[in-house]
Amino acid sequence: MDFWQRYRAIDARDPRFDGQFYTAVRTTGIYCRPSCPARTPKASNVTFYETSAAAHEAGYRACKRCLPEAVPGTPAWNVRQDVAGRAMRLINDGVINRDGVAGLASRLGYSQRQLNRILGQELGAGPLSLARAARAQTARTLLVSTSMKLADIAFAAGFSSVRQFNETIAEVFDMTPTALRRTVRHPAPGGGTTALTLGLPYRPPFDPSIFSFLAVRAIPGIEEGTATSYARTLRLPHGDARFQVAYDGGTRARQLTLTVGAVDLRDLPALLSRVRRLFDLDADPEAIDGALTADPRLAASVAGAPGMRMPGALDPQELLVRAMVGQQITVAAARTALTQLSAAGSPSSTAGDGLDRLFPTPAQIAAAGHLLRGPRRRTESLLQAASAMAAGELEFGYGDDLTGLGAKLLPLPGVGPWTVGYVAMRVLGAPDVFLANDAAVRNGIRAIDNGDSTLSPDFRETSPWRSYATMHLWRAAARPAPTTTVPAKGMP
Repeated sequence: MDFWQRYRAIDARDPRFDGQFYTAVRTTGIYCRPSCPARTPKASNVTFYETSAAAHEAGYRACKRCLPEAVPGTPAWNVRQDVAGRAMRLINDGVINRDGVAGLASRLGYSQRQLNRILGQELGAGPLSLARAARAQTARTLLVSTSMKLADIAFAAGFSSVRQFNETIAEVFDMTPTALRRTVRHPAPGGGTTALTLGLPYRPPFDPSIFSFLAVRAIPGIEEGTATSYARTLRLPHGDARFQVAYDGGTRARQLTLTVGAVDLRDLPALLSRVRRLFDLDADPEAIDGALTADPRLAASVAGAPGMRMPGALDPQELLVRAMVGQQITVAAARTALTQLSAAGSPSSTAGDGLDRLFPTPAQIAAAGHLLRGPRRRTESLLQAASAMAAGELEFGYGDDLTGLGAKLLPLPGVGPWTVGYVAMRVLGAPDVFLANDAAVRNGIRAIDNGDSTLSPDFRETSPWRSYATMHLWRAAARPAPTTTVPAKGMP
């Protein structure tokens, strides 16, 4: 977007752009979200920033009226496959909190100096400032959503000291942490409970079918899902966690709520980031649906399920295992195979609510060949991939781009373009992947075929949102059909 497109968005107070850019006003020293209800400033006094960190760096503080830190993040970090986009995905996952700028630069294949220069040019702020803004956003969420002690919030958000936490909150929000907390009334904490309950902001509309997608693939003891909730155990850098996300579509707010049953507070920022990725909560559904509706084959599906999300991945290595197990078999068969394989996993130290195991690590999978069923070639391919991940010979994750991911995965036996595309969709959040050889996609195309031969078979008309077109085709394939079709496969 150019300057005037953004200015028209703030003049219209369009909430679709909240979190996608920030408006700084020189005469007030304040930056806002695009939908801020305050009077539209003169264009000559406005500067737009890609990130809140860039606005902080330029000396602006957050607006107390519109609370620009309380909005969904930008979908650009999944759309962009450049260094800036890859860096933001890793920063949001807490890499700088755990490994510093050196660890971030190493993952991206750059020196610290190069990375500082690139991010400064592209985003207006260096990696430390971007991480600081992410900490401030996490801290604000915890301050206004929980009754946690301030010291616990400071360390949970990733600050190295309470003093640093206090200084950052005062600088960013022009309020003390205590004053910021008082802006919202908190319910009295439940007796004896240690659970945290947080609201998850998103851009409407929201189609809850993502819960059903996860529920039919849920592995007993590790995951549990319904049409409006999803819970699981998860291994994080500092320990095990257990959480549940629930959707209340019966209220006006249509709230998504995250309840954290157990987590090491140092892992809370990573958990929040990964849950948001799992449910694709930073997506811009109106822009996506608008592009998909332009294809007459998808118009009815989009109208029936506005705001469809693309499920992400809580653990990249786990997702690759699930993809390889589920290749060329039905969803039910893949779930059965993964349930058998889950016996190799460790008991969870945060067991509760019927969830008592962790998904097995690559090392545990590599040692559990006797639990694998199916064709010998597929079993051997999975064991080789697990061994490579366990030995550190295969490393991939949120910081990869599509080309780099393919270069790492395609040399593996049993991994082809479908596997790479599926992993890219769910790990990287790549929005423009079309799985042309997927059996369920082909069934979906047949189900919605309108006989128009002028439309492309690869749905290029919907680019750069073909991953979402794939989700709609999977939905079409899953609907009961009057005629027999090929069993839907390839959807692990």
